[in-house]
Amino acid sequence: MGDKFELVIVGGGTAGWMCAAACAAKLDPTRFRVRLVESEEISTVGVGEATLPQMKDFNDFLGLDEVEFMKATQASFKLGIEFVNWGREGDRYIHPFGTFGRPIGEADFFSYWIRARRAGTVAPLFDYCFPIVTALQNRFMLPNGDAGDVRNAFAYAYHLDAFLYARTLRGWAEARGIERVEGRIVEVERDGESGDIAAVKLASGARVAGDLFVDCSGFRSLLLGQTLGVDLEDWSHWLPCDSAQAVPSARSPDFTPYTRSTRREAGWQWRIPLQHRTGNGYVYSSADISDDEAAATLLANLDGEALADPRVLRFKAGKRKKAWAANCIGMGLAGGFLEPLESTSIYLVQMAIMHMLTLMPSERAIDPALRAELNRVMDVEYDRIRDFLILHYIANEPDAPLWQRVTAIDLPDTLAGKIDRFRHRGHVQAYRDGLFGPPSWQAVFVGQGIEPSAADRLADILPAATVNERLANLAATIADAAATVPSHADFIAGYCPAPAP
Repeated sequence: MGDKFELVIVGGGTAGWMCAAACAAKLDPTRFRVRLVESEEISTVGVGEATLPQMKDFNDFLGLDEVEFMKATQASFKLGIEFVNWGREGDRYIHPFGTFGRPIGEADFFSYWIRARRAGTVAPLFDYCFPIVTALQNRFMLPNGDAGDVRNAFAYAYHLDAFLYARTLRGWAEARGIERVEGRIVEVERDGESGDIAAVKLASGARVAGDLFVDCSGFRSLLLGQTLGVDLEDWSHWLPCDSAQAVPSARSPDFTPYTRSTRREAGWQWRIPLQHRTGNGYVYSSADISDDEAAATLLANLDGEALADPRVLRFKAGKRKKAWAANCIGMGLAGGFLEPLESTSIYLVQMAIMHMLTLMPSERAIDPALRAELNRVMDVEYDRIRDFLILHYIANEPDAPLWQRVTAIDLPDTLAGKIDRFRHRGHVQAYRDGLFGPPSWQAVFVGQGIEPSAADRLADILPAATVNERLANLAATIADAAATVPSHADFIAGYCPAPAP
């Protein structure tokens, strides 16, 4: 190897090309050489088509033009996730990318809502969130930048074709110096003294050596799991779904600016509207339904003609016990898997990339402190998402064997404490690291039937009539503002219409 630090990414797909693009954007090419090894013989999973608002941050970080990105990936906008039949049959609510309400007094808005809710004098919580009211009318606009306007109180994400996104990033990264090496890996060579990965050998006989390796090999986890022996921390006792079937369907006239998750007897079904089609899937427990039954359920609940046969995926919920071991960092499915109930897969790739760039070694001998810090922050990310997903499962009526089992499980202490604090007075702790702030937890708690027994005492100071008047005015302001927003379809047609694929 030469004087440059050699970074080798193993595997393409969304994770690999996101990592490569970020390296192209931010690493000094006079100091770093970055190569990505992938084989056309190996397909990628690519089921994640719904994202979180952090993806816009990532695209901005790269400098991607939003309009061109959306055209290239057949993308649509996303204001949140609608949950249907979660909690109780017939219920539906949206987990939004925005806040509830606006400041009223000394306490936070949610505390005033709890107080009015317990007195029976308030509208549903979701009437106080602009992106929810807008989404339910299939409307969309970009935030207007006016901090005093309720039409600015939200963020947004995308629905996109993951294959097209990876292809877009590949072209972008290669144009900026990333070297792509075609080939199937047949052997991983390790250093005899340190145990570090020294190189990967290809079926062609080529040898690709490196100082730091990024494992983006998917569920196979070729480097981190198979070669370095980093075990998977199994979370299937909390998150029992182990299978999924995915199928595209024709675009529905109901062009929603949100993802939909519908609870089913043995799991849940997703619906993701793109410009050219709708993505669908059924995530389920194979102990509770056969593959054939799952496929039949999925196909019977599409809102457009199926464009292919359902494709089966197997997985186990959990994460590798270390995200960084020796000189290898696992990203995406190679580092762990949490089902896409809250669209977190691409987010976890993004966080691993950003922490890797921050902690990038300056010398070939890797400081153990860098590994320890990346492992710490990625543990926090996975643990907090895990708890949030478990909440969706346990806050349900146990109306089938799967749901009877999950509502009886022993919870992680971190989640049990959060539920207890919320039941008491609606408290949700805001933390610096990790995903999902108080509005997200409030949406799922209330949406699935968990409500506090009292409000924060600071909310008692204002007279009830004042609180009720301000709440009513705010709901009316949000409703009026939403009525001025164009339809999602019209906005897409004017802003970023994609050509037919």
